[in-house]
Amino acid sequence: MSSMHRREFLGFTTTALAATALAGCMPRAVNGAGASAEGSTLNAEAYHASRKYLDSRFGRIAYIERGTGEAALFLHGFPLNSFQWRGAIERLSPYRRCVAPDFMGLGFTEVAEGQSYAPDEQVKMLIELMDRLSIQSADVIANDSGGAIAQLLVTRHPERVRTLLLTNCDVESECPPPAVLPVIELARTGEYVDAWLAPWLADKALARSDKGIGAMCFSNPANPTDEAIEYYFGPLVRSPRGKAQAHAYTLALEANSLAGIGPELQKCKVPTRIIWGTGDTIFSQSSADYLDQTFGASRGVRRIPGAKLFFPEEYPDVIAEEARKLWGIG
Repeated sequence: MSSMHRREFLGFTTTALAATALAGCMPRAVNGAGASAEGSTLNAEAYHASRKYLDSRFGRIAYIERGTGEAALFLHGFPLNSFQWRGAIERLSPYRRCVAPDFMGLGFTEVAEGQSYAPDEQVKMLIELMDRLSIQSADVIANDSGGAIAQLLVTRHPERVRTLLLTNCDVESECPPPAVLPVIELARTGEYVDAWLAPWLADKALARSDKGIGAMCFSNPANPTDEAIEYYFGPLVRSPRGKAQAHAYTLALEANSLAGIGPELQKCKVPTRIIWGTGDTIFSQSSADYLDQTFGASRGVRRIPGAKLFFPEEYPDVIAEEARKLWGIG
C-alpha cells in the first residue's frame, strides 16, 4: 500500500469509526430481549468442548451441533465464527437440531491446500456438510457475509432451505459493502490480520473502543467480551496458517458474488424474514427494503432501533423469537 493510499485508508477508517461511535449505545433490552449472550451457559469453554470436525474435500470443517429433530443452520459473519450464534443456539436447540459451521477461512476450520474460498465454494461446503450429517433441509439463519452465502444457497439449492431468516448482510448492490474495501486492500498485501485483528486480540479494551470492532459493529460498549475476542481472533492471529486463511477469505469477498441474483430471489418460494439493525453503518438501511421487495416469499422486515451489524450476538432473544414465529412454533 502506498503512503498516499495508507493515509486515505486511515482517514476512511477514522471517519467510519467516528460515525459508528456517534450512533450511540443501545439500551440493554429490546421488547424484553437480552442485549447480550453473556448470560448463556454455552460459554467459550462449553462451546469449545462441543466443537466437532468433518473431514471433507474442502478440509476439516469445524462445527457445533446442539439439539435434535429438524435442522437449523447458522451462518456467521466476517471476521467472526459460529460462536457468534451461541445465545441463539442455546435458545433454539430445544426446538431444532442446531448446526453452526465455521466458514472456510475463519474460525477453526482447516482449509484444504489449493481450495477456493469463494462464496460459491462455501455453498458447496455447506451442501457436503448437510449431506454428511443427513440433513435434507434446514431452517437457515444468517448474518453479514453469511447472508450472501445464504442467498446463494437458497437460490441454487432451494430444496435444501425450509425457511430463511436474514439479518444485516450483503445484498446485490452492496457485495461487498464499501466499508470492506480497505480491509480487502490490506489483505491483498498480507497486512490485515497484523494491522487490525492482532492489536484487538492483544488489547481487548481497544477492540471494544471506538477504534475497534466494538464501536463499529456492536451496540453495547461491553461487547465483544474478552472470551468472544479470544474465540474470534485467536485462531486467525496465532498461526501462519490462520493468517493466510483469513486473508484468503477476505480476498474472496472482492468479487460481487450476488451480481444478477435479483430474478432468482423473486422466484424464490422459501419463506423469508428480515431483521435489520438501524444503527448499522456497514450496510445501508435501504437494503432491508430491497430484500423485502425482492424475495418472492418475504414475510416482511422487523427493524431493531440502534442495533449494529453484529446485533444477533447481543440480542439472541430477538433471533429466537423471530425464528420460532417463522417456523410456526411461536
